Amino acid sequence: MQMPNRLPNIPNKHKICIICEGNEEFEYIKRLKELKVWNEQYEISLVNAEGNGNISARYQDCYQNGVYEAVLIFCDTDKKPYEQYDDIKRKINEFHGIENAANEIIIFGNPCTMQIILKHWTDEMLKSQAKQVNAPLIEKYTRVKGYKGKGNQIKEVMEQITSENYRVMCERLNLLEQNDSIIGSSNFSKIIEWFESENCEWIVKINEILENE
Repeated sequence: MQMPNRLPNIPNKHKICIICEGNEEFEYIKRLKELKVWNEQYEISLVNAEGNGNISARYQDCYQNGVYEAVLIFCDTDKKPYEQYDDIKRKINEFHGIENAANEIIIFGNPCTMQIILKHWTDEMLKSQAKQVNAPLIEKYTRVKGYKGKGNQIKEVMEQITSENYRVMCERLNLLEQNDSIIGSSNFSKIIEWFESENCEWIVKINEILENE
């Protein structure tokens, strides 16, 4: 009698999707995943929206397909008056039919994601999202010259992110404002708290809010 194949008992992981505005956001989260600094119970999938104009549509697609327990957005606020960023928030709120739905699922960097990335090495604050303005500071701490956000440049920066300077970044982020209208602010510490935790109650709370329960 042939015995049935016995597969190892692999517990189900919590499936989380992050809609990344572009290459910097995508490669940054990818790097943190590679470093395995987060709790293994979360299976994190990344979608590169390839521009903030595509974020809302990508979010709606991923939310509606029912595969993920939570869908988050990771993006820049860009420069004042934050028209494109505010448009993303408006579309997310309208999609869920809830006034502040976007506040629950958007992870932002003001003025840009590089504000978060540089926290691995420095306390210095960015005042602009312009790459030509930030290039000297990026070179100072990463030795990547003339940063323009090209694919090879992003990867060079990411290669210098380690589990050790990740911990330093976490401490620095805790000191930042989490108001998206303030230059130099970010709520990326929410992701850190959620993904490092063994308690997945945060997923339940988000869904209760989005489903207006």
